[in-house]
Amino acid sequence: MTEFSIASFNVKNLIGAEQEYYRYEKYTVEEHAWKQAWLADQLLSLSADIVCFQEIFDEAALQAVIAEADAAGIEANEASVPDPSKRYARKAIFRKLAYKPYAQAELAFAPNVNDGGPGERRPGVAILSRFGFADAPQILQELPEPIEIPFSDLGGGDGGSYKISRLSRPILKVRIPVGDQVVSVFNCHLKSKLGELDKPAGAAFPPAADLVNYDPAGRALGSLRAGLRRMAEAWILRRAILNELTQGRPVMVLGDFNDSEHAVSSEIITGETPFKNYAWMRRHDAEHQGDRYKDHENDAIQEQINAVRLHSAEKIFVRKSARDMVYTSAFGGVFESIDQILMSRHFAPNFDQRIGDMEYFSVFNDHLTDGSHPEAPYNKLASDHGQIMAHMRLRDG
Repeated sequence: MTEFSIASFNVKNLIGAEQEYYRYEKYTVEEHAWKQAWLADQLLSLSADIVCFQEIFDEAALQAVIAEADAAGIEANEASVPDPSKRYARKAIFRKLAYKPYAQAELAFAPNVNDGGPGERRPGVAILSRFGFADAPQILQELPEPIEIPFSDLGGGDGGSYKISRLSRPILKVRIPVGDQVVSVFNCHLKSKLGELDKPAGAAFPPAADLVNYDPAGRALGSLRAGLRRMAEAWILRRAILNELTQGRPVMVLGDFNDSEHAVSSEIITGETPFKNYAWMRRHDAEHQGDRYKDHENDAIQEQINAVRLHSAEKIFVRKSARDMVYTSAFGGVFESIDQILMSRHFAPNFDQRIGDMEYFSVFNDHLTDGSHPEAPYNKLASDHGQIMAHMRLRDG
């Protein structure tokens, strides 16, 4: 059996020192050194075979983090990995402590097409793989053709439409050879909950951005725009996932969804949860009150839905363990789980033809802080996200 681990890691604004990424925001040389060391320590603790990173402004800055993690890992190996000179050479537990450097790993980076100059930077995403990639990574952000989503008025008339031509951040897809399988991995960072506030022509800033003259309706409208964009991006990701699933490919989707598992955008990505029995449901083309789906139609419906559903690593973990809640982010005093690892039924515990199983789900969240905590200043240098990792085991082919 082949074992592998896969993790999601929102690093929070990784860029080099003295570079203004957002307006008036940058790291001093000392702050950057602290942040790089913290990130390297986290990566060393994860030591995942596949890592999906979010909020990468600069690929070189990420490579420096990886190099520092490798240096620390090699040093730790010299102290902990058994050899004839150590008294504990026969203790198998120490073999588990061995760190495998990323020197031979491959890194795919997807820059953001919305990236601008100093103070107007926009982050991308990256995937690090000890197994390399089966073919060239693919980036989805600028759509070949704009997508127009039509609406109907409840009275039956034209309800207008919403059009999207590019995503707020790129989606990175890679195909990774693991054992005798090739797994399609998506890394995403959907639109944030930060409201899209309307700025009139010639105005210096959106009126609703003025918190002294608080405009609750205007800010709520901004949240509506952000939510609509996030859901549209989720559908675009879902379409790309379906393209893989219809080819029979195992799929894993990781990233910062900026919504909890019960949010609409997450439901779009994972697909429908089937009813237990469609035979009691009235048919879509019913001609009388008792015209319902047949038993054989229920079986066909169940199979079609389950074949393209994704399953949450967190939920699988919660069902298998005593832990009933996972937090991966803290903002404004609110703790929630917005970072996810989803997988196709190729890894689902209730699917007889699965190719692998998740053995454990690790959560690195003991550092979470936000503006409501006295240690919040260090949040700029660490991350406002916890890291999550699924420990997988493939079955023999």
